Amino acid sequence: MINYILKTIFLVILLSSFCIFVLSCSDDEDDEVFFPKPKAYPRIDFPIKSYKLYDSVCPYSFEIPVYANIGKDKHPSAEPCWINVNFPRFNAQIHISYKSVTNNLDTFLNDSRDFAIKHQIKATGLDETIIVRDSAKVYGLVYDISGNTASNVQFYLTDSTRHFMRGALYFNTVPNIDSLKIVVDYLRKDILHLIQTFKWKGNAIQKQK
Repeated sequence: MINYILKTIFLVILLSSFCIFVLSCSDDEDDEVFFPKPKAYPRIDFPIKSYKLYDSVCPYSFEIPVYANIGKDKHPSAEPCWINVNFPRFNAQIHISYKSVTNNLDTFLNDSRDFAIKHQIKATGLDETIIVRDSAKVYGLVYDISGNTASNVQFYLTDSTRHFMRGALYFNTVPNIDSLKIVVDYLRKDILHLIQTFKWKGNAIQKQK
């Protein structure tokens, strides 16, 4: 009799445990599972490409996008004809500096390369594109600098005898190529258009008003 009672109690406990196990599994399947969302960045709507001529008393002219404007370089060491091509929509600028060449072209060329190489500390790569426009006497290089650098696109232009101009794209924000690359690629097309429409004017520098 005692054995029968013990067996009955054992079976009840076993069945109870099995029911609890089944119910707990069923609950787990019904529970919602949350996964962290992948990192995302705000969507950027890019304006249609359209350009206008920039011309001034300085010995160069070129076309800029209609969504850009020109401002003077306000740095204390800025020289005449140093300007910024501002992109307010993207919080970015192309810093442009001009130098008159007097048997010192090699110095300007070396300085430009040094400026580009300086950004390789945080860069993952450096590509160079040669610019040759014989009809306009426009020659130079475009530096594409990969990675989280302060400037991802730099370039210089010269006629090899009298004029030298250097440009560099900067953003007024902490470098983050994951979020900025699409904008860099978009503005790089504007830089190439600037180069393709670039013209030299005269030999002397006149101070901007």
